[in-house]
Amino acid sequence: MAVSPEESGLCGCWQFIALWRERQELRQGKVVDTQEEYQFYCASLAQAEHTAPELLEIIRGHWSACEIGAHYRRDVTLGEDASQIRKAAHPMATLRNLVLGLFELQKDREQTDSEYVPGWQRKMTASLAIKLIKGGL
Repeated sequence: MAVSPEESGLCGCWQFIALWRERQELRQGKVVDTQEEYQFYCASLAQAEHTAPELLEIIRGHWSACEIGAHYRRDVTLGEDASQIRKAAHPMATLRNLVLGLFELQKDREQTDSEYVPGWQRKMTASLAIKLIKGGL
């Protein structure tokens, strides 16, 4: 069934993209589970702007940036995967994102000489963080 972006409530969207994804879970080099699904994307790009392989590369690039930019940094810098917290995992992920966001904000404003989060983290206090959030510092 064809539907326009306006009919779907996504004004400004020029096209919908359906991507078939197959994901295999491996253990000791053997496939133990396979999951298949469609993922749907909307784009503000005109259909003639990019070929299907180019759109696939854009989508892969987006998710790669998400993985490297958020999850990898939360795990490597803040030890997320090693955390034993299970009942409050989502709030903790939010707090870790806040920590990374405050660090990046201070770096962008050139208000810290720390190059990495661990060194910066040792200097940051709750009162300084609140001032930073409010727009001070």
